[in-house]
Amino acid sequence: MNDTLSRFLDDVRPIGVVVENARLSSPWQVQCPNGAALTVVAMVQGAAVLTVEGQSPLRLAEGAVAIIVGPTPYALSDGESAVLVTGAYDVHSGVCDRVLGGLPSVLYVESGAEVGRAVSMLGHELDGDRAGRKALLDRLVDLVLLTALREWLDRPDSGAPPWYTAQNDPAVGAALALIHAEPARRWTVEELARAAAMSRAAFSRRFRDLVGEPPMSYLTCWRLCLASDLLRQTDDTLATVARKVGYANAFALSAAFTRFYGVRPGEYRAGPAAEAPTRPDPDDVPRAVGDIL
Repeated sequence: MNDTLSRFLDDVRPIGVVVENARLSSPWQVQCPNGAALTVVAMVQGAAVLTVEGQSPLRLAEGAVAIIVGPTPYALSDGESAVLVTGAYDVHSGVCDRVLGGLPSVLYVESGAEVGRAVSMLGHELDGDRAGRKALLDRLVDLVLLTALREWLDRPDSGAPPWYTAQNDPAVGAALALIHAEPARRWTVEELARAAAMSRAAFSRRFRDLVGEPPMSYLTCWRLCLASDLLRQTDDTLATVARKVGYANAFALSAAFTRFYGVRPGEYRAGPAAEAPTRPDPDDVPRAVGDIL
């Protein structure tokens, strides 16, 4: 399944992750100004109290992972010695914005079978000094992030965003997989309903109930998220980007992009990398649906 979570990590990895590890003697405290779009904290040994600005303090046990969403400053402290690893992801991606937008400020995952194993692998690599250590640490932090994020999202009581839980529905999940796999195809509600083995009306209702927006609005959002990434990450012409994401020409994409994000594609591409477009309120999305094709 071409799922959103996999695409998210694919987008994060090439843009860069700064990995830091610390062996701290008691008592200790670390103040982190942050500024990253996403930060993962893995407790390799010992424990710590995580304090994120505006949130209640959270105790991280050995083997546990915390994911901090957004650039909010945070601090770590404890009265015992500890070993921890942090990974700060600086991402500017429409797909990543869509994933992160539905998450709380802090996600906490206790050490379990998968997460504990990933953190243990990270700790083992910290103790060595073999060739390729830096590259492997980067990939292991990716593994810790994805494992922890997936475990948190799969909890029944996590309050995971609709785009994730809807992927588990046989009908809506099948439609989402098709949209993600072939965004440039001229999808209609009827085609997606047939793939879901449902009537058009029943499919539309179920899709909106589970995803939180109509099928064509979701398709528009997804195409424009992909377009924003292509504008920043490639040298493709606007016409080429338009074809890749399902628009008839550059003019149609430009009109939809400007209406959706409030900035023209050329201005967005030429702007500083830190200035990602702000996604509008979902209630405004249907106004762009007419510009899909």
